[in-house]
Amino acid sequence: MHGKEVGSIIGKKGETVKKMREDSNARINISEGNCPERIVTITGPTDAIFKAFAMIAYKFEEDIINSMSNSQATSKPPVTLRLVVPASQCGSLIGKGGSKIKEMRESTGAQVQVAGDMLPNSTERAVTISGAPEAIIQCVKQICVVMLESPPKGATIPYRPKPATAPVIFSGGQVRADTLTAPATANLSLLLQHQPLPAYTIQGQYAIPHPDVWMPVHRPVLMNSPFQMI
Repeated sequence: MHGKEVGSIIGKKGETVKKMREDSNARINISEGNCPERIVTITGPTDAIFKAFAMIAYKFEEDIINSMSNSQATSKPPVTLRLVVPASQCGSLIGKGGSKIKEMRESTGAQVQVAGDMLPNSTERAVTISGAPEAIIQCVKQICVVMLESPPKGATIPYRPKPATAPVIFSGGQVRADTLTAPATANLSLLLQHQPLPAYTIQGQYAIPHPDVWMPVHRPVLMNSPFQMI
């Protein structure tokens, strides 16, 4: 998440993130460092993870509604999250001829895009999900299902945000999914950036625009899974 979003999740004196932890029973950790992007990791049983994820999505929607009261905007923009997924699993998310992505989009109502290139110094790609909080949550569940059914191949070099050398203004969201090591475990990283970038935004280092691919995914609920968000 970028600065503004991280601040929203943390809340005054950490009250917001504390309440999210208590209400969801999930562990929510936020990476340290002076980076344009921060990684938020959510760990715990599947139900706890999705509950925490839902609370974050609704918090972002609340922020959008509040920001609209001070602007001339007439339509509410969608909530946007960006997942970071091992490149070796992106093919399964897209499906043959884009069948998986299409199915996911139609069944959840969320928009899904898969970046064409990998994030800097990693073997992961960004998957952007946007829509209403309910659609995003259902879409994430389906993505988790596909990732568990199709484990990553080979070693995965995770994306790590790097310190910024100059101030950055954020206004988007990105999620990252770390390698899933077992059917009952899953890691999802969510990355939010201040500066809107084409295609996908690169967390920690700056965003590099690349072609995106629409993709839908279905996934069963996990018994235990850790989710990371950037």
